Amino acid sequence: MAFDYDKLYRETPWALGDPTPDIVAFFEQLPRTPLRVLDVGCGQGRDALFIARFGHRVVGVDISANGIDDLVRSAAKEALPIEGIVADIVFYTPDGDFDVVLIDRTLHMLPEADRLAVLARLIGHVAPGGWLLIADEASNMAGFKTVLAKSGRRWDSELDRRGHLFVRML
Repeated sequence: MAFDYDKLYRETPWALGDPTPDIVAFFEQLPRTPLRVLDVGCGQGRDALFIARFGHRVVGVDISANGIDDLVRSAAKEALPIEGIVADIVFYTPDGDFDVVLIDRTLHMLPEADRLAVLARLIGHVAPGGWLLIADEASNMAGFKTVLAKSGRRWDSELDRRGHLFVRML
């Protein structure tokens, strides 16, 4: 990772601030049935924590041990169903399928070939009828759509604007 997020998280509580509003709005409109959610590049848990407060089970993955430590500690204080995993997403393979795979401002940090390979691997872990939520650089969206088109799965677009791509697997 080019930027030292581990150092940032060690020195700065809640370094990345509040959750992304479009992601909050998405989870607010979902039924309260517990879902299994994968938060890729979760950092200190700005998304994972609010998602778990809705009753969803969250697996948060990040390369930063300090970020995962903060996430797990915060989840324990509230008894939230969150598992934290320290892993480099370039090599990480999720365990099982997820109702929602969330990738919030993470893929743009990777070189293009890795970015697209990671996405191709992760979409294989979206459960039938499940969601893929991506917030990233607008310039990367065309490549992401190409990966989805080549996946052999059918995707329905819920949101496609300003660097946000929310799709549901049909």
